Amino acid sequence: MVFKMYSLGFLNYFISLFNRFDCFVVLSSILELVLTRTHIMPPLGMSVLRCIRLLRAFKVTRYWTSLKNLLKSLINSIEAIFSLIVLLFLFLGIYALLGSQLFGGKFSERVYPGEVGLAKPRANFDSFYNSLLSVFQILTGEDWNAVMYDGILAYGGPQTVLGMFASLYFITLFIIGNYILLNVFLAIAVDNLAGDDDDEEEETPVVKDPEPAFAPAQQDPSRPPPPGTQIPHEREDLLMMIDNHHLYNYDPGYEDEYNPYLNSNGSYMGGDNLSGGYDHYNDYNQMVNNNGPIKSLEEKLEEEKANEEAFLEDDDNKKDPIPPFSSLFIFSPTNRFRVLCYNFCNHAYFANFILVCIMVSSASLAAEDPLHSKSPRNIVLGYFDMFFTFIFTIEILFKVIAYGAVGHKGAYARYPANILDLVVVSVSIISIAFRDSAGAISVLKILRVLRVLRPLRAVNRAKGLKLVIQAVIVSVSTIQNIVLVTVLLQFLFAVIGVQLFKGKFYSCSDSSKMTEEECQGQYVDFKKSDWAQPTVLEREWSLNDFHYDNVAKGMLTLFVVSTFEGWPGILYTSLDSHAEDTGPLPISRPSMFIFYIVYIIIIAFFMVNIFVGFVIVTFQKEGESPFANCELDKNQRNCIDYTLNAKPARLYLPSDPVQYRIWAWATSSKFEYVVFGAILLNTISLAMSFYNQPQIYSDFLDLLNYIFTIFFALEFVIKMAAFRPKEYFCDPWNTFDCIIVIGSFIDIGMSSLGSGDGGGISINFFRLFRALRLVKLLSKDESIRTLLWTFIKSFQALPYVMLLIALVFFIYGVVGMQVFGKIAINEDTSIHSNNNFQNFQSALIVLFRSATGEAWQDIMLSCIPSPDVECDEESEEAGNPAGCGSIIAYPYFISFFIATSFLILNLFVAVIMDNFDYLTRDWSILGAHHLDEFVNLWSEYDPDAKGCIKHMDVVQLLRKINPPLGFGKLCPHRNACKRLVAMNMPLRDDGTVEFQATLFAIIRTSLGIKMEGSLEQANSELRLIMKKIWRKDDSVLDKLIPRKRGESEFGNDVAVGKFYATVLIQDCFRRFAKKRFEKERQVRRDIEVANTKTLMAGLRELHDAGPNLKRAISGNLEAMVAEEPLTPTNETNPYYRRGSPLFGVSARVHDVDLFNPDFRKSPPKAPARKKPGIKRTESLTPSDAGELLVSKILAREGLSKFSGDATFVRNTRMEIQSSMNMNTEEFNFAAQKLLDNP
Repeated sequence: MVFKMYSLGFLNYFISLFNRFDCFVVLSSILELVLTRTHIMPPLGMSVLRCIRLLRAFKVTRYWTSLKNLLKSLINSIEAIFSLIVLLFLFLGIYALLGSQLFGGKFSERVYPGEVGLAKPRANFDSFYNSLLSVFQILTGEDWNAVMYDGILAYGGPQTVLGMFASLYFITLFIIGNYILLNVFLAIAVDNLAGDDDDEEEETPVVKDPEPAFAPAQQDPSRPPPPGTQIPHEREDLLMMIDNHHLYNYDPGYEDEYNPYLNSNGSYMGGDNLSGGYDHYNDYNQMVNNNGPIKSLEEKLEEEKANEEAFLEDDDNKKDPIPPFSSLFIFSPTNRFRVLCYNFCNHAYFANFILVCIMVSSASLAAEDPLHSKSPRNIVLGYFDMFFTFIFTIEILFKVIAYGAVGHKGAYARYPANILDLVVVSVSIISIAFRDSAGAISVLKILRVLRVLRPLRAVNRAKGLKLVIQAVIVSVSTIQNIVLVTVLLQFLFAVIGVQLFKGKFYSCSDSSKMTEEECQGQYVDFKKSDWAQPTVLEREWSLNDFHYDNVAKGMLTLFVVSTFEGWPGILYTSLDSHAEDTGPLPISRPSMFIFYIVYIIIIAFFMVNIFVGFVIVTFQKEGESPFANCELDKNQRNCIDYTLNAKPARLYLPSDPVQYRIWAWATSSKFEYVVFGAILLNTISLAMSFYNQPQIYSDFLDLLNYIFTIFFALEFVIKMAAFRPKEYFCDPWNTFDCIIVIGSFIDIGMSSLGSGDGGGISINFFRLFRALRLVKLLSKDESIRTLLWTFIKSFQALPYVMLLIALVFFIYGVVGMQVFGKIAINEDTSIHSNNNFQNFQSALIVLFRSATGEAWQDIMLSCIPSPDVECDEESEEAGNPAGCGSIIAYPYFISFFIATSFLILNLFVAVIMDNFDYLTRDWSILGAHHLDEFVNLWSEYDPDAKGCIKHMDVVQLLRKINPPLGFGKLCPHRNACKRLVAMNMPLRDDGTVEFQATLFAIIRTSLGIKMEGSLEQANSELRLIMKKIWRKDDSVLDKLIPRKRGESEFGNDVAVGKFYATVLIQDCFRRFAKKRFEKERQVRRDIEVANTKTLMAGLRELHDAGPNLKRAISGNLEAMVAEEPLTPTNETNPYYRRGSPLFGVSARVHDVDLFNPDFRKSPPKAPARKKPGIKRTESLTPSDAGELLVSKILAREGLSKFSGDATFVRNTRMEIQSSMNMNTEEFNFAAQKLLDNP
């Protein structure tokens, strides 16, 4: 400090906050030293603050960008975390005060190990201090149930009402605190990490090329365009298409199912296959350098289509070619033996045979006996091991001959997966060679342990599992900064712990003795089990298993605290610590709880959740990495994937009138509610039984059982009569109900015969599963239906994660057998008859318990090297004074706990969070969870599941479905027709549309998938995208996306969009014509009224001309006034009726029926329709009044996208003209009149 003050100057020194803190620590330490040396005051421990100076290590972040970003994220989280901590302590204070009022002084005393006489539990509510510690312990979940049992016993036990109500305090505390408040830490961590990633993407600066952008001599035609280059607008679509469709295919990190340019093992295909991608860059450079013409967009799309078809054809048969180099400097690429080895290794039968050998050999590792190495079982398994090692050696030799060893590109050892195979086989060969060597026992143990890597060879052959493992590896590799910060903070707290508790965790087995000198001789131990016969034991001075005598042990102790396992014991040991080399005094240092609460909040609540959150975010991002440059987002891909796999549901409709009535009754909502109510009551009745229940109560429950059995039997008979056996058993629920009913009668019959309870499970137990049918009732609610759908989708996404967990458990289980299998079983330790490593099944149980965190640290302590860890009497090492423990126990259990509890098990959270996006998203956005409703309602129009319905039924179908999937009941018919114009599904010759085509069109229009620009271009691009992601051929895509004119497999070019556009335009044409007719008629009426008034004025002058003349004039006037023009018939448009013909029955302008199929063809005198040979979309330049009228009507109706499409407008005009039986001159004349008089 003095040197820095002298060199920097007094004022400059105090500019830095770190320097100010250093000065405070030094002066405080000096003052404390002076005061303690003069015996003025006891030590305050101010030297502990020196440890905080370790935070100065974070100054390196100015040179470490990734660590700087992480610390920035942590600092940004402090505000939200601080508010949450305030809320957390407020919550703890409220429950601590409430606990003091409810349970203060009421916990009963009992005997504890090491205590003399009766004592209260350490976790109690006798004071606010104890209450706060107890509430915080319950919040962390450690032994919270033991505290709850003490609270229940304080109010008379579980047999009393007050005792059961007392449990509500602890249950609500645990649910609100542990499940809600603590998980908010995780939510904040995930939100901040995800937000920081988005900010980094947005803030990524655009690095401009310092060279001139348009210097032809300096441009390399083989490299991509510089990031800062401005691209002309007319080429943006082309370059975007090139970027999205090609660039990501060259990333070696993507899997071959998404990357048609990759071979099966991750290597790229030949240069000829890659030339297309570089051609796009050459075209780009031709454009910016003006060196030559660029290919048209249509030609690009055709090339994309041809290349994609070639990739799809070769994808199933592609394999690594023989490298064009000599193998082992002996075999040339055309050598017959090398070709034979190549074909043999790449044969499907050989690959499957190797996979079976891997699985069987892995199972043999789990079947070994760790206690008896010379047992007959191990000898037989040894022969199997030799056989499989021979097979794997032959495999490696053949592959080395086929691909070469390591000296050239494409050689065998150039791939990490092959290196793993080579290591595993080499270890097996060495272990077999040294099996009979007496001097290599320790080496042989290590090699036998390394054999557990053998199951990893199967990973490369399971693509789904390989993707999950790659995502986990990337997640682990990207959290190194978090691990670094966490370890540094762990080290900081360990140093503080050493300063506070070093040498203070010693104790005597006789709690009345305080020092090691006093802890001598014997003492009398009164055990709870036998007060009358106390035991005389030797006093022992011992150190706690977890202590702070050095930094390493301190970090281990704090790691155990961060896992919440056994931390209350360490806490109370710290509170009782008195002085160095002195025994404990109860609560002698009550302020030490602050150290543990601060540590748990910073490390366990914050940093561990940051760690877990980073794993979750990284795993989710890696799951989306194959689609990083895909133009479809995840929701769009999920909806399209649902469409491609969806099939219409069959709706059973009986033809017999009597059966139909029974069917209508059995499928009615009232009948379902009655059945669901009976299931609920039956479930309640099954839960009403208890131990030692009265006989009359048992008879009552038996009566209820008979009643429900008869009711369910009647339900079975009614449904069987309604559906008939074939349809009834198609539903799995019906099959399950049938089995339950038959089993119920068997159970009743066996009970009546007095067979008694044979210890098996009664059939009534399976009735509980019928309660799952209540889910059908609950699913009628939209939010619950979404929740159930999310649960199912999450469960479907978990198999490979579960397979990864099984692989980790298998490897650790086999290692545990090999290392800890010889430890003797001792009921007084954690390695007892129910918890040991002496066989594979028991090892899995131990690992499963450790993964849940239950006393995993005690199991670890029972496996470390110690004379107390004895060897089993049946093992070869029985009687070994050093014991059978192993120092490997520390890395074994710590790594397993981190890998499972912190990493792999949280992959479940990642998958669930990924799917639970549907619960929090905007309800107006269409998602895959909405699409089941379409399938159900489609069956009403297509009960036989043929997959086609009339196109007019689509309007009624979609109006039955609420948005965002359908139109809704309140949607006007005209607006529904506009939506159908945009949907534009392919229309079959019989006027029907297909199931998948309709569903795909709904998804495409609702989510805006490729709806901009030209329709033909958008359709072509969408076809390419779907081919790359789902690998569907043209026969499938033709049903979903309309082809170009003249290419449709249906033999025509009619689509629903064109038809309903014609409907809308004809409707507008009628309304315009009617409006013009009404206007002309009104003008005519005005003239007639004016003439009438003039004539009546003249009649007054001629009033006296004579009765005959007046009668004649009056008669002529009445005839003239009565004359009215001919008005057209106002009939209801037939296209509002389902099942009407395609065009109308009349061809007049003012009375045209639009749905008579005869009018789809031009009349003899009308000009024939010709398909224009247009290769690319034309901009609209109306050639006559008819096309101009059609374009204006489309624009006025909100269909501007179609009004600018010349092909669409021209075809629509020709169909309207043909349907009205008008020639071109007549149609243009009528259109011009409408344009002149709108």
